[in-house]
Amino acid sequence: MKMAWKEMKKNKARFLILGSIVFLISFLTFIISGLANGLSQDNAALIKDLPDGQFYLNKDADQNYTFSRIDHVIQTELLNEHPDAVAFSMQMGFLHDEAEKQQSVAFVTATDSKWFPKVNKGEVILDRSLEDEGMKIGDHLTNPQFSGHLTVKGFVDQKKFSHAPVAFIHKEDFQEMYRVDEMQLVFLPEADSSQEYTGLESFSNSEFLNTIASYKAEQMSLNMIVWFLVVISGLLFAIFFYMMNVQKLGLYGILKAIGMKTSSLFNMMWTQMVVITAIALTLATALSQIFNRLAPSGMPFHLPLNTTIFLSVIFLLIGFIGATVSGIQIKKVQPLQAIQQGEM
Repeated sequence: MKMAWKEMKKNKARFLILGSIVFLISFLTFIISGLANGLSQDNAALIKDLPDGQFYLNKDADQNYTFSRIDHVIQTELLNEHPDAVAFSMQMGFLHDEAEKQQSVAFVTATDSKWFPKVNKGEVILDRSLEDEGMKIGDHLTNPQFSGHLTVKGFVDQKKFSHAPVAFIHKEDFQEMYRVDEMQLVFLPEADSSQEYTGLESFSNSEFLNTIASYKAEQMSLNMIVWFLVVISGLLFAIFFYMMNVQKLGLYGILKAIGMKTSSLFNMMWTQMVVITAIALTLATALSQIFNRLAPSGMPFHLPLNTTIFLSVIFLLIGFIGATVSGIQIKKVQPLQAIQQGEM
């Protein structure tokens, strides 16, 4: 422990450079992770806010909710069998406010359920982001596919789908807009994949999210970047400590010759790794959480503390593995050979 501290004090610049790089990589990873979470919420908060359960689509829809149609008989059977179940439909569209300004929305209609707000015919409940666009309770909104107008009856928080604010409307109004009689999906909360129904295909929450093409592609790209940065950090530790160990072969030979165990040399290297990583991750965590609080409201950024802690643990494990792999040469070094090599 003392030797690890002495070496770090002696080579401050070298360890400061490593710590700075680890800090920058971890901070960038936290920011990208927050962006991935934020975009995930912005893309599918409507679905992610539902409890764990099973989504049912028509098998002929080829795992695409827009093509799915649930037969009335099957829908009635499911809703009667499961009191908490809900049938709903989603379609992208737009609304015109009283100033004829157009706003893109995701229209959603559902059967009576505690999971979706109840809306009367001729009314609409909007995601609160549209309140920032100037809409208010009592406004009359129109749509070219709808003969009348929709009166704003309220706002709800964090209800987005496909990066558009959700507009909850009555089933009859939805049917008039899109000329459909059947619902697209049935959701059974707390159900599992063992519950199968003729003509329907079931999906868990995560499986259903992955059927949404934009969600899957977006999350896959961002998560790939996050894990790529984590791997880079491991390689960074391996390369750094490998170069350090090559330069200290002579020192290791002397220490082994006077009786120091290989495990003590590894402990010295691990101590340095933990100290550097802990300081860098603490700073990165603090700054990322500050950014999480100060990020503009319109920016899709969400970074829970537990996500930051999880990634920090991953960084520590990767750093430990990288440093350990680079230290294999410590175990192999022979005292006399290392001393002679050091003299050269």
